[in-house]
Parts: sequence; structure tokens; C-alpha cells
Amino acid sequence: MHAKRWADLSSRQQRLVVAGAVAESVLKAVALADLARRPASQVRGPKPLWALALTLLNSLGAAPIIYWLYGRKTT
Repeated sequence: MHAKRWADLSSRQQRLVVAGAVAESVLKAVALADLARRPASQVRGPKPLWALALTLLNSLGAAPIIYWLYGRKTT
């Protein structure tokens, strides 16, 4: 079995891939902006590790969602 190329996808599938990439990019950007503004005392774990995970993990949105649910301390 071979991997599909972009040209092999239907136009609907191509739009879904682009929409997913945009959604993931927005989630990551918002999470990274929040992380940059938030004091280290309000973050569970080291901020550089969160930044690394948010930046490098291609997670279908899981890394930013985990940051929002677990990584931030509530006051």
C-alpha cells in the first residue's frame, strides 16, 4: 500500500486537511501566546518544556488542549 499524494485526494479531503492544519496552527499559536504571557508560577511544569511540546508535537490539537486543561494553574 502506498501513501496518497495530495493530487490523489478529493477536493473535499484536501479542504479538510487544510482546515485541520489551520485549526492546529491557531490552537498552537494561542497556547504559545498564553504561555509567553503567563508567569512561571502559574504553569504546571517548566515553561520551556511546554513551549517545546507545543511547538514540536504534531498532535491534531492534543498538545494545546492538554496545556489548556492541565498545564495552566487555576487561581
